[in-house]
Amino acid sequence: MSVSSSSPAPAENQPAAASVDLAWRRHIPALAAAVAGIRKASDDWDAVSDSFCDTDGWPVDEHGYEDGKVKRDAEAWRHVEVFLDHGPEVLAGARATARSADYAEGPISEDLRWLRGIDATLEHAGQLQREWDQILVLMDASMPGSRKLYEDRAKEERNADGWHYADELAIRGPALVRAADHLARRADAEHSAHTKRARAALARSASGIRGTLPASPPAPAPGAPVPGRSR
Repeated sequence: MSVSSSSPAPAENQPAAASVDLAWRRHIPALAAAVAGIRKASDDWDAVSDSFCDTDGWPVDEHGYEDGKVKRDAEAWRHVEVFLDHGPEVLAGARATARSADYAEGPISEDLRWLRGIDATLEHAGQLQREWDQILVLMDASMPGSRKLYEDRAKEERNADGWHYADELAIRGPALVRAADHLARRADAEHSAHTKRARAALARSASGIRGTLPASPPAPAPGAPVPGRSR
């Protein structure tokens, strides 16, 4: 399909001089920290979960086992919320900046392929959060005196349901962080290179203009007659 003159050009056809909006890059560190937080919550639980089970893997301390999972799920969901706050903007920015060639080969081609499923993960996690917000509204309206008791239980259920999405983000999130960071750095480098070329061209142009200015007429010798004036 042809691109009309009023349509934005594809990323691979845009000159490096184009003003690239990289505001989304400021969210990359938050996503990297969220990935690390989910992995830590998982690793911390894995380190102690066997202590609640027998040699066949069945819990012998069910209370301790459930408390451990509740703690893991709560910590992981806290980082899922970071992804919900920052992930969509970074994902959209990275996709807008990536070129067709980046998907075919190069240092982030595999990372870009990993992003194909992250939209669904973010959407499902976002739906879970919206349902939670609705639950809070209902609690405020129907049980103001006993909300705390029911809120804690509902929060545990939300976090447990959200663990699956946290696990998915721990897998796909690093690909988003790597791809976004690479694309932002490349855009910076290309913009810097174009700026240098533009300044060099301007300097050459200014030098050429100065070189073509007409020479000033020589000053008359002392005592020589001034043209146009009679003695």
